[in-house]
Amino acid sequence: MAKVCKRRDRYVLDYYDHEGNRQRQTMPKGMTLKAAEKKLRATQREILADSYIPEKDIPRFNEIAADWLKFKKPKIRKSTWEMYDGLLRNHFDTIINLKIKKITPQKVENFISDKQNAGMNISTLRRIITTFNQVMRYASRHRFISYNPFVDIERLRDNSDVGEDGKEELPILTHEKIRNLIEAVTNAKYKTLFQLAIFSGARQGELLGLYWSDIKWQKKQIHIQRTFNHGEWYKPKTKTSNRYIDIGPGMLKVLKKWKIACLPSKLNLIFPNENGNPIDAKNLTYRHFKPALKKAKIKSIRFHDIRHTFASLLIDQNENPKYIQRQLGHSSIQMTFDVYGHLIEKTNQESATKLEESVFKNNRSQNGHKNQKGFQVKA
Repeated sequence: MAKVCKRRDRYVLDYYDHEGNRQRQTMPKGMTLKAAEKKLRATQREILADSYIPEKDIPRFNEIAADWLKFKKPKIRKSTWEMYDGLLRNHFDTIINLKIKKITPQKVENFISDKQNAGMNISTLRRIITTFNQVMRYASRHRFISYNPFVDIERLRDNSDVGEDGKEELPILTHEKIRNLIEAVTNAKYKTLFQLAIFSGARQGELLGLYWSDIKWQKKQIHIQRTFNHGEWYKPKTKTSNRYIDIGPGMLKVLKKWKIACLPSKLNLIFPNENGNPIDAKNLTYRHFKPALKKAKIKSIRFHDIRHTFASLLIDQNENPKYIQRQLGHSSIQMTFDVYGHLIEKTNQESATKLEESVFKNNRSQNGHKNQKGFQVKA
């Protein structure tokens, strides 16, 4: 029978584990009887839930993280794995040696607060939190902990980017800034590349991996069927990422003009570098995109934010959300709403007026006139 007893000046938990072995666990000096009893109840719950591990065998965070990285490696892209590995090596110094069961919601919140107070970039912090959460989920799934402390953690917000409705504001270019950006670029290749990014919403890797054969001139579409990231070729992550994107006649004219000027390459790339290979993403960003933003007097944004601009333009012209989802290659309409739902107008008097008119416009007449369905309308 499980019990709490006292030896000298400390309480000791006396119980049988899940394998029927008797365990005696000495509590820290100064712990009260009430706290010791609470600890015993928690231990018994772990035994019943088959998540009990003797204190001396509880792994540390770095051990679980190493197992998780090994588990993830064959399942994700090399670049993604390297990102996770780098984050765990460089940003978890206060957590890395903690025993996994010692990581409580309070410790997680303190960890996040310390990063925020140090002025860490919000995008980097989000990646760190995602990595942290996945490691803890792995620990929970394999019964090293009874539950994931992230269940009780509030979602991270960057208050500087929150609008009046409480939704995070996306860095979106106005029509004027789009024109200024395009005009700021003199190199024909990069001018075409930036225009296609704006008017297609394609991801950076998708654009860098485009072949001339991917342009369907008659259908006025481009076919996204591969991506080039971190020096590696990949197939689209999901079925919906493999898609056809509609292109306007103006953009097609720009592409036709660039096709004449573009140097041929073995891969038949639309945007090859000087050696005929795909453009390096970092070179694109720091040698061409950032300078163009500066010249156009636009606050620094990520290349990926052009994709947000594309989505907002479609929303502004009241395109169907399902169509927007298909153009962006989102795996579900819910994902589109999660990211861009707050951009959709909350009030639409024109729509409300049209609804009323569609119902009542044929019922205005009286004295037995028929409505559009041919039913008799009584006065």
